[in-house]
Amino acid sequence: MTTYKTVNPADGTTVKEFETLDGPGVERALASAHAGYQTWRATSPQHRADTLRKVADIYDERSDELARSISLEMGKPLTESKGEVELSSAIYRYYADNGPKFLEEEQLDVPGAEESVLQRKPVGALVGIMPWNFPYYQVARFAGPNLMLGNTVLLKHAPNCPQSALLMEEIFHQAGLPADAYINIFATNEQIADMIADPRVQGVSLTGSERAGTSVGETAGRNLKKVVLELGGSDVFIVLDSDDMDATVAAATRARLSNAGQACNAAKRILVTEPYYDEFVAKLTESFAATATGDPLDESTTLGPLSSQTAADNLIEQIDDAVAKGATLLTGGKKIDGPGAFVEPTLLADVTPDMRAYGEELFGPAGVIYKVADADAAITLANESPFGLSGSVWSADLDGARAVAEQLDVGMAFVNEHGTTLPGLPFGGIKRSGVGRELGPWGMDEFVNKKLVRVSKK
Repeated sequence: MTTYKTVNPADGTTVKEFETLDGPGVERALASAHAGYQTWRATSPQHRADTLRKVADIYDERSDELARSISLEMGKPLTESKGEVELSSAIYRYYADNGPKFLEEEQLDVPGAEESVLQRKPVGALVGIMPWNFPYYQVARFAGPNLMLGNTVLLKHAPNCPQSALLMEEIFHQAGLPADAYINIFATNEQIADMIADPRVQGVSLTGSERAGTSVGETAGRNLKKVVLELGGSDVFIVLDSDDMDATVAAATRARLSNAGQACNAAKRILVTEPYYDEFVAKLTESFAATATGDPLDESTTLGPLSSQTAADNLIEQIDDAVAKGATLLTGGKKIDGPGAFVEPTLLADVTPDMRAYGEELFGPAGVIYKVADADAAITLANESPFGLSGSVWSADLDGARAVAEQLDVGMAFVNEHGTTLPGLPFGGIKRSGVGRELGPWGMDEFVNKKLVRVSKK
C-alpha cells in the first residue's frame, strides 16, 4: 500500500512512514465530515471566530516546533519556516477578527418587498488538496475562511509532509475545533477522486501542479462540484529602470531563490530593458553565485535543498535542455555533490521558444533573464506565457510602472515589490494558473451559499 513518509531532503534519509486509508477509513472520514457539518454550521460566527483565534495563539506558542517540522520534511530554511508559521497564524487571526463581520446579512435595496437580504451560508464538507512547498500557509488560506463560514474540511496533504499535516490537525483540535470539523486524511489520488464524487462533499480546493489541477477539475466538473484551483506560474520581474541597482538586484535574488525557488509566484522570468541589462545581469549573476546552500535546520542557512531528489533531477533536465540548445549558462546549472537534493543557484540567458525553460515552470533555484527593448516589449513577452499568476514591475517612475502593471495578464500585479501575500490581499491567478481567489473577504466567497431571503406582504 502507498505510504506517506518523511524523507529528509537534506540527506535523503527516511524518517517515518504512514499508511494510507483503507476503504472503511474513507467512508468513516466522509461520514464524520458530513456529520460534523451539521453541528459546526449551527455554531455562532463568534464561536467559530474564537476557535480560530485559539488556533492562531497555539501557532504562536508552538512556532519553533512547527517550523522545525517543515524544515525537516521539505527542506525550507528554518528562518523561512518561522516566517511561514507567523504568516499562517496571522491568517487565522485575520478571520477571527473579521469573519463575523463578513458574515453579516447584506441588505439589498430592491423594491417590491418588505425586505430583501443576502445571507452567506456554508455549503458542507470540502476536500482540500495541499502541496508541500508551503505546508502551513496553503492550508491556512483554505481552512481559515471555510471553517469561519461553518464548512468542514477533509484535508489531503502532500505525501512528503505527513508529520506536519498531523501537527496541524492536532492544533485545530487543541484549540477546541470538533474532531469531525477538520479531518486529516492520508489518501491516494484514486480515493480523493471518489471523495470528490461523493454527494456528501460539496467542493474541492487544490493548490498544486497544472496536471493535478486538470485532473481534479475534471472530476469536480463531472460531479457538479465547485472548485478553487491555485496552480503554476511563470511570473515576471520587469526592470524598467533603477535608481538603486543593488537594491533591485537584491529584491530579484529574494524573489527567485526564496524557498529554493519552489513557489508558484516566484520570479521565474526576469525582463530587463536594454539600457540597464548589462549592469543588472552582471550584478544578479554575482548575487546568485554568492548564495550558498546549507542545512535547512541551521539558523544561518538562506538556501536549502529542493524537496526531493526527483525534483532536483527534473530541474537539471530542464537546465541541460536549455544549454544544449544554445542558452547561455551565467552561473550554476549543476547538482551539488554529496547527500541531499541540492542544486546550485542557476541563471540562464538567451533562452528561446524551442527550449523547455521558455514555456515550462522552473520549480527550483533557476531563473531566466531576457533583454527587452522597452516597456511595450516587456508587456508583450510577459503576456505570451500560458500562466497568469502574478508579476512585478520595478521603476523609479511609479506612474509609468503602474501603467505597465495594469497591462499584465495576471491575477496579481505589483510595483516595486514581488509576490506579497498578506491575510487581507486576494490571492489567485488567471489562464492556466487557476481559478478562484483565496484570502481576504474573497476567500469566504468561494464555497458559500449566497442565499437570498425576500419577504413580501401577501
